[in-house]
Amino acid sequence: MGILTLTIGRLATAANVSVETVRYYQRRGLLPEPERPAGGIRRYGPDDVRRLQFICRAKAMGFNLTEIEALQQVVGASSCKQTQLLTARKLADVRRRISGLRKLEADLEKQLGKCVQAPAGTPCPTLDVLSGGNVALDQPRSR
Repeated sequence: MGILTLTIGRLATAANVSVETVRYYQRRGLLPEPERPAGGIRRYGPDDVRRLQFICRAKAMGFNLTEIEALQQVVGASSCKQTQLLTARKLADVRRRISGLRKLEADLEKQLGKCVQAPAGTPCPTLDVLSGGNVALDQPRSR
């Protein structure tokens, strides 16, 4: 049987993901799907485990599957430069999201302060804002 010894279930377990996740990555082209021998089941080897673990670690760093696909294609003498560009883009994206979250945090703190100060028996300022009444947040958010 050689070096290909893992079933899809054991491959998934080795990377702490579900079998459906493995199949999804295969459909996306991130992970190769080995041939099925006649009357048998597909077998995976150490390279498949390493590739799946690479995908999982990249996801944990915030890379999406499209970015992971690009990272998997980085090879050769300029690989560090290419990876640096992809990582710099991801870092800029993370910083933008952090900035947006800080703004959201400030807006929520401001709204909470209005709720705390609202006299008993009066309408809730947050519910009023959410209903489109008194717009207390600085700027409307759009996606």
